[in-house]
Amino acid sequence: MEKLFYITIAGALGTLARYFIGNLFVRDGINTINFGIFIPNILGSLAFGFIWSISYDKGLISDQLRVPILVGFMGAFTTFSTFAFDNFTLLRDSQWSMLSLNLLITNIGGVIFVYLGFRIAKFF
Repeated sequence: MEKLFYITIAGALGTLARYFIGNLFVRDGINTINFGIFIPNILGSLAFGFIWSISYDKGLISDQLRVPILVGFMGAFTTFSTFAFDNFTLLRDSQWSMLSLNLLITNIGGVIFVYLGFRIAKFF
């Protein structure tokens, strides 16, 4: 139960950090890069790799601290970091077909489902 408390607090901090960064970079239009999303995703990917490496590979951060940071803070700050980590793991393990499939399905599937969401919303 204590771990859940720390994950919740870390998640709240991750949400606030993402909100703060999002407000720093307000997009002019839909056809420009949304740096309010791009920057947390890229920074989150960097932080995820760094934290995982120094905690899991080097043992410098305990599991009790690693889990709230990666699940709580990073989960709220960006889900892209987990996606990037999963793809990196597939790349590192030379799982080329699974890597390609994951990238293809997630990215193209995401665009398709956004489109479907817009289409479904027209019925309401």
